[in-house]
Amino acid sequence: MSRKRRGRHEATIDLTPLIDVVFLLLIFFMVSTNFVRESQLRITLPEAKGEVSENKPDSIELMVDKGGDYAIDGRVMVNGELETLVLALSEAKKKAADDATLIITADANSTHQAVVRAMDAAGRAGLVDLRITTQQPGQDG
Repeated sequence: MSRKRRGRHEATIDLTPLIDVVFLLLIFFMVSTNFVRESQLRITLPEAKGEVSENKPDSIELMVDKGGDYAIDGRVMVNGELETLVLALSEAKKKAADDATLIITADANSTHQAVVRAMDAAGRAGLVDLRITTQQPGQDG
């Protein structure tokens, strides 16, 4: 009783339709992505009377919320340690011009310590031109 073995056929999968679907999904997500830069920190600006100045195009924005969290140019920092801020501000300064202005936007209810830490980090990173953002009295921020 000898049996003849049948030849084995290897199973194959045609990947062309799968690749087409992946490319269509990639195109869909690229087209539907929103590229608006939004910060994840909510800030209520303090009020002050003064003249309005224009921001330089090569300025660096440092945001401080009422909980003491920081964001540099819209990117939220992983922690509020001084060393982290100095490194992040140094990297932002490398990307900007040599005479870049640091704009500190702090919440009206943020602690004084958080703002001073931001100013200290700016000084250590070599940023000497500092501005603090406020709003005119009676405006809703």
